[in-house]
Amino acid sequence: MSLAERIRSNLSRALQPQILELIDESAMHAGHAAMKGLPAGETHFRLTIVAEAFAGTSRVQRQRQIYSLLAAELADGVHALAITALTPAEAAMRGISASS
Repeated sequence: MSLAERIRSNLSRALQPQILELIDESAMHAGHAAMKGLPAGETHFRLTIVAEAFAGTSRVQRQRQIYSLLAAELADGVHALAITALTPAEAAMRGISASS
């Protein structure tokens, strides 16, 4: 199972999101100095996740929850994870939907 598949699986199981979009942006960072000596691919991700589980929590609490859920994956080579974590109501206000 790829790192991206593990991330999707862990987040889906724990948070039951309405929307989970994970984009591998590793190729955009391949030549950066911080990446020298590291294997190419699956190092930089952009995550958009919409889940009712985030209701009543702050942005920082949501990020901490995601980092906790992905501790093994982060230790396994993820160099950067950009997170947008919203409730369904917040996503609707931003015009984000499952069909977007």
